[in-house]
Amino acid sequence: MKCRKCDRRAVFNMRRHKLALCEVHYPEWFIAQTERAIEKYHMFAPDARVLVAVSGGKDSLALWDVLLKLGYQADGLYIDLGIEGYSTPSREKVERFAAQRPGAEFVVVDLKAEYGESLPEVAQRVRRGRGKPCSVCGLIKRHAMNRVTLEGDYTVLATGHNLDDEAAVLFGNVLHWQTGYIARQAPVLPADREGFARKVKPFCRLYERETAAYALISGIDYIYDECPYAVGATSIRHKDVLNRMEEESPGAKAHFYLGFLRARKAGFFCEQAEETELHPCTNCGQPTSAPGLCAFCRLWKTTNG
Repeated sequence: MKCRKCDRRAVFNMRRHKLALCEVHYPEWFIAQTERAIEKYHMFAPDARVLVAVSGGKDSLALWDVLLKLGYQADGLYIDLGIEGYSTPSREKVERFAAQRPGAEFVVVDLKAEYGESLPEVAQRVRRGRGKPCSVCGLIKRHAMNRVTLEGDYTVLATGHNLDDEAAVLFGNVLHWQTGYIARQAPVLPADREGFARKVKPFCRLYERETAAYALISGIDYIYDECPYAVGATSIRHKDVLNRMEEESPGAKAHFYLGFLRARKAGFFCEQAEETELHPCTNCGQPTSAPGLCAFCRLWKTTNG
């Protein structure tokens, strides 16, 4: 199969686009698609200071790489959760990526060093062994990402969520008709209330296999293993269902998610719940609806007094 743009052999075929490209033209296409999404959804301006949440995986490192190539001032943020056998190698991938790119800088939030406990330790303490620590992990990462974005005076926080991720979240929320979550899902989460950082997803129109192809063709060294706690996650089951649909009907995932975004823009799913009253946490200052301490600070109350 030949590249659609030239006579070279194609290295990647995208069935949903009926488009096959070579190792030269595929990265060009991928970068252009990312830039198009940034412009289409008004994510950030050319002079923005962007903080990229990086995990050491293909999506986040590919996003950091693309933003640097597009000329954005983009720094990385790595959150070291202290997960045995996973956090150290993933952090090494981030360090190696930055070392290979002049001017690429990143911030590390080391959970154990800053708060005295790793994710497994704090999750075991507060959950007393009840299941996986994924909810605690999400709380910790959201707090850290918001804090570093605001303290670093960054314009926006960018995450590597791809179309597969977004379609799986939407699928799960539709299955259970979580209308509040459906109404809030979007490529851009604005900083519409004081204390919250603006968040964007520049890969929201790109399939996971497309980001993986970009990372491989571009020579990005990333960690292949998933977080050990992700095994059996509901989101993975939802992805499996959507992947089977995609196999039978190329473009099904894109039609589902992008159709939702068009419907959202047209005014569907616009019903909003009553706005919750927020005030600063008495310890960290981040917005919370709880009296006194926010949920993040309550995690450490028993260990830090």
